[in-house]
Amino acid sequence: MDPSPPPSSTETIVCRVTPWYFRRLGLMSGMLALMGLWFLYDWKYGYHAANKIADQKDWFEKVVLKGYDEAKSGGRLEQWVKETEAQGLPAGKNGEPPRWVSYAAEHNWPEKPHRWTDRQIRDQFWWGTCTLLVAAGVALNMFLNCKKVLCAEADRWTTPEGETVLFTQVFKVDKRKWDNKGLAYAWHREKDGTREKKAIIDDLKFDGAVRVLERLTANFQGELIEKIPEPAAVNEDDKKETE
Repeated sequence: MDPSPPPSSTETIVCRVTPWYFRRLGLMSGMLALMGLWFLYDWKYGYHAANKIADQKDWFEKVVLKGYDEAKSGGRLEQWVKETEAQGLPAGKNGEPPRWVSYAAEHNWPEKPHRWTDRQIRDQFWWGTCTLLVAAGVALNMFLNCKKVLCAEADRWTTPEGETVLFTQVFKVDKRKWDNKGLAYAWHREKDGTREKKAIIDDLKFDGAVRVLERLTANFQGELIEKIPEPAAVNEDDKKETE
């Protein structure tokens, strides 16, 4: 995509994978791995810890608040307060009932703890496992691309997959995505002419791929599909003059 000096007809062009491509896959793999580990952490620890806090709130409402109401209605609130405080439990202040908000704040718990179901906990395991597998796949793809190259000689080019294609075998080149995405597609027939295949020239992945595309378009005889520029907007004053 960047301008480059035109290669001579005999120079061998060798395009290696760009550092940008490896950085992108490396960041993607790392982010997926962190997400997967986070899912597994929630499956193993996080969701269980949240449920324990939800259990504490249920206990607070069923034991502490219920005990307060029973003691108050039975006229033994003072005795209940002394017994409850002796156990290190919240008993309220100035005759007011104990508050979960205050009790939770003392333990750095959320005011409204969320309870996770067994299914949601199991789902975290599968999400974590699948995300780690995807991260491993991205990392493997990155390593498999380490030694790939895109090459071109005077009359042929070699795809990153190792297939050699003569320029005379190419019958159509599509450059419509080149300006925006650095992608061009070349259709070619196999030597026996019985099968058609498509090859991709990726300028974002292979450094200098534009030189391969230039040599290809200069040496093949076939259909070249290029992006048709949009017509310029007509000035209103010019439009009135023509009318």
